[in-house]
Amino acid sequence: MSAAEPGWFFCTAGRGLEPFLAREVRARLGATEVDCVLGKVFFRAAAGPGKLRQLRSGERLFLLLKKHSPLPVSGNRGKMLHEIKSLVIEDPKYWLDIISVWRKLHGHEGKTDDGSIENALALKRKSEEETNTASKRQKTEQVRAIVSEECQVGAGETCEAPARMSRQECWAESRTCSELPSRGSGEDPAANEELGFSFRVSCRCSGAIARILTSQEVGRALGTALVKQCGWRADLRDPDLEIFVHLNDIHSVVGIPLFRLPLANREYIRTAGLRSTVAWAMASLAEIRAGALVLDPMCGLGTILLEAAKEWPRCHCLQKALTALFQIFRLGRSSRP
Repeated sequence: MSAAEPGWFFCTAGRGLEPFLAREVRARLGATEVDCVLGKVFFRAAAGPGKLRQLRSGERLFLLLKKHSPLPVSGNRGKMLHEIKSLVIEDPKYWLDIISVWRKLHGHEGKTDDGSIENALALKRKSEEETNTASKRQKTEQVRAIVSEECQVGAGETCEAPARMSRQECWAESRTCSELPSRGSGEDPAANEELGFSFRVSCRCSGAIARILTSQEVGRALGTALVKQCGWRADLRDPDLEIFVHLNDIHSVVGIPLFRLPLANREYIRTAGLRSTVAWAMASLAEIRAGALVLDPMCGLGTILLEAAKEWPRCHCLQKALTALFQIFRLGRSSRP
């Protein structure tokens, strides 16, 4: 998908800001098929990362992969996990196509082509492996020694399957997953070089499904399945790719974040005050025009004025004007006879 081709996206928003975000994507991006739900706005737009990053009322922006009706909830946990995996995970060809689209969009951020992204990822993996090889080997040997001792004490063959299952679960959930091997010995190295970059699954369950399955259980199941099927390496700290899954009573959504940092993180705001998205929405209500005088008598850290000055650079902003007005008023009274 190029910048001129329309694509499906969704953006998260603070509660009450969904109408502001819907109006903004229409006005700024020329978005169509805009759909507002609680906390999210879905839309279709022909825009590159540069224009998408200009959104001011949204929190995080995602490339929309799937949007389905809520999954049926039953007491059979295994069946529900199977349905969730069927929704998210398809054949490797599907994920190759998705990653190709993601790279084309993500490649506009200072990278020229897919080859440069591949090289950057390869260098990153090589550096991480060289840095952690010693500690990995030592900890792996310790784990093997403990498992070997336990197997010698207990029933020999019954100890192997739980050990393998524990290792696979750690790939998807454990915060020390980088200490475990990222590829099986039987996997094709060439296929891993093509598909093998790091990932993590960010899952959020709410509503009826959360009473049956936890987000950790769903994330572990999806992560383990992706490791088996695609040969990717799980990394919860600094992954190359994040897969976002949200399951609730309204919809089932799967997406990939386009940017590492939320849109609400503004490089020109040095001190945190009022949420930047809220400040932008409040400034937009004033319907500021070029040459207008923007006055915020109780500005605090001046977040509203910063958003106004950034969005409407031809307006004039006054900060902490209440003190100045009070001084002018006092001077005026003191000059009277």
